[in-house]
Amino acid sequence: MLSFQNTKCECGHQNPIGTVLCENCGKPLEEAEEAGKDTPLEMRYDGIARRSQKSNPGIIDRVWNFFSSVKIAVRLIVITLLAAIVGTIFTQENAFVSFDPSTYYEEKYGWIGKVYYELGLSNTYESWWFIGLLVMIGTSLVICSLDRVLPLYRALSKQQVRKHGEFLSRQKTVYTADIKGDEAAWIGGLAEQLKRKRYRVKTDGTALLAEKNRFSRWGPYINHIGLIIFLLAVLLRSIPGWSMDNYISVPEGEVVQIPDTSYYLKNEKFTVDYYTDEELPEGLKGTARAKLYETKAVLYECTANCDDPSVQPELEEVKRHNIIVNDPLSYKGLKAYQFGFDDTPRLKAVNPVLIDKESGKTYGPFELDMRNPKLIYTLGDYTLELRQKYMDFTLDSSGNPTTKSREPNAPAFIFLLKGADLPAEGVPYMYFPKQNDKERFSQDTINGETGKRFEIKVPSMEGVAFTGAITSLNVRTDYAMPYIWVGAGIFMFGVLIGTYWQHRRIWLRIDEGRLLLGAHTNKNNYGMRADVASALRGIGIDIEPKSLDNGGNKS
Repeated sequence: MLSFQNTKCECGHQNPIGTVLCENCGKPLEEAEEAGKDTPLEMRYDGIARRSQKSNPGIIDRVWNFFSSVKIAVRLIVITLLAAIVGTIFTQENAFVSFDPSTYYEEKYGWIGKVYYELGLSNTYESWWFIGLLVMIGTSLVICSLDRVLPLYRALSKQQVRKHGEFLSRQKTVYTADIKGDEAAWIGGLAEQLKRKRYRVKTDGTALLAEKNRFSRWGPYINHIGLIIFLLAVLLRSIPGWSMDNYISVPEGEVVQIPDTSYYLKNEKFTVDYYTDEELPEGLKGTARAKLYETKAVLYECTANCDDPSVQPELEEVKRHNIIVNDPLSYKGLKAYQFGFDDTPRLKAVNPVLIDKESGKTYGPFELDMRNPKLIYTLGDYTLELRQKYMDFTLDSSGNPTTKSREPNAPAFIFLLKGADLPAEGVPYMYFPKQNDKERFSQDTINGETGKRFEIKVPSMEGVAFTGAITSLNVRTDYAMPYIWVGAGIFMFGVLIGTYWQHRRIWLRIDEGRLLLGAHTNKNNYGMRADVASALRGIGIDIEPKSLDNGGNKS
């Protein structure tokens, strides 16, 4: 059998299911009366029905109810905060300058670092599950707000002046008294006192409604708007092109592309100034302490051949700036900060030759750049095809070749050697430019029979070029940051409204010489009582504010 809930009030108003207080007169409905007639009324949203209280909810309503729950919102926020804390245990991947994350965590932190990396916690803030948590929090904020703000707006915009007697007597601040004389004069006198306290007063015969600071009720929802904008801005940072936080190393005199952009940056000259011993305290004398380091940088924008690595890109200069700490190069939202430097000379390029030990012939030399080597070198009767390069060669735990960093600390190159007297598919040849690496990794043993006949070597130190100082720059773009500040500003504005102002309402009705006054505020009930006591004092009724607590003077 179907059961129907009667939500029609005795005043004749038909209320939606879930309404606690009649929308018209404020009388507690049947469900609310079960709490007891002496209990102060629950005035949240003025007792208006919300969608989350809908009976017989469907699938959409159940989803709505889930996200409209404040408990769910709090749990989502707590889980997100815990995930963010876990993400700070070890350095995140995007903070690396020249390390391979797949090996770095295990080498530095041991097994726990390896687990941390394999679980994806080293990339917490860009992970799908963390972004999913932010989306769920944003969804909860939107639905929580809509579920409450629309009913509240409807309740506050259609307030009735004359309220039911039980509604007034069950407020936290109540005053009752028998009066004599002209009832209209009583109403007018009290209205005048309340207007002096900046209340907006409405009257309906012998009933009165005084209200002030209604705008403060929207403070929490302004907070929500600010948080929603803030979260959307954070999510925008995960869209390619909206945010970047990269580290690049630029050797002196070289041009390096800024990853994921059409911009190139050149380190024209790097200068470092060290403290003298006279400028250092006693305990630091004799140590090299940088006083100032500066990169004379030039920013270029690619105008042609930007996506073809086999063709030299065409660059146009767009900005020059001497970068020092806290004074970055800035151009159209891109900022390049001085992060660090390394003035240790590093191998830049070598000019080796190919030697055929059997015939004694030498082919070359050819220029082999450590960072940007050519893919094919033609040397007389032979051709070298570059198949793999390792900037910092090492062997992993399984014995497979890998690189420890992107710096040429121990460079290694694997070529495919082709010639008329060699197999058609060519033969592999591994080359270590540094002599100590050649011996340490046994280059001759690796190359086997090929190494017995051929050798790639640098004839003299004249064929070796070293880099100048290498400057490390932190390159950032964050087009979402203005929206983050806007969201934060709106949130703080909402906090200000909700903290320093309170929504206060006073209802009064006089029936056959009996005055009944009820007052409500969403916070600071002490101030509410003081306003009522002061207004009553202004019309000749001297009463202690404390006596107005849920009963007042019963004389």
